[in-house]
Amino acid sequence: MRVDIEDLSVEVPGARLVRDVELRAGSGEFVGIVGPNGSGKSSLLRCVYRALRPTHGRVLLDGDDLHGLSAREGARRLAALPQESGSEFDFTVGEVVAMGRLPHQRAAGRTSREDTEVCTAALERVGAGHLAERGFLTLSGGEKQRVLIARALAQRPKILVLDEPTNHLDISQQLEVLALVRESGLTVLAALHDLNLAATHCDVLYVLAGGRIVASGPPDEVLTPGLLADVFGVRAHRVPHPESGLPQLLFDRLPR
Repeated sequence: MRVDIEDLSVEVPGARLVRDVELRAGSGEFVGIVGPNGSGKSSLLRCVYRALRPTHGRVLLDGDDLHGLSAREGARRLAALPQESGSEFDFTVGEVVAMGRLPHQRAAGRTSREDTEVCTAALERVGAGHLAERGFLTLSGGEKQRVLIARALAQRPKILVLDEPTNHLDISQQLEVLALVRESGLTVLAALHDLNLAATHCDVLYVLAGGRIVASGPPDEVLTPGLLADVFGVRAHRVPHPESGLPQLLFDRLPR
């Protein structure tokens, strides 16, 4: 399923957080959104998963205006993992994943055999089947992210939106989570903090600065030393990854 963001802006009293953004994500593409803190990444994504209504512009899913869809229909097409997406209550892992089936249930809380099978398959797909009876709050950061991805997969969406999905994870967990997302086959929009992870996993990057898109394209074309100096204020050295050949970045402070 394709995502089109058209002329989107977000304003709050005293500030314009997102400015005239145009973004395209083709069906099955992994599209990364990068930029310094405060650049508007989270505000943009919150518009895509309907936590925030844009001041201007629109989000289209295969040509349909997202805000014209019912909440149930929107949730059947799109799932999201916000930055803070955990639970304050100690549900079991199985109960957390089962929440992903709510958009498909005719009566809330009535779990069908199909729902159970879908949830079991989603947990197995992310390698977390053995955690089904564990309390969610007892899990490590990496285990929680895998469970939340399983919940999203159980939702059976076509689009997955991720806001900093690798925050607070060690490097092994970061690679594991992004590999799971990459292998899902979904259209993915992800705000990423680590530029090397973005370069490795994304098909297309959009760079935000001051709420505006300042560059877009394949990672090897976008992540240039000049752009990184202008947007992030660092001196970057590009080196090829020894196995994939994809660009990897080493950073220094800019000389004063």
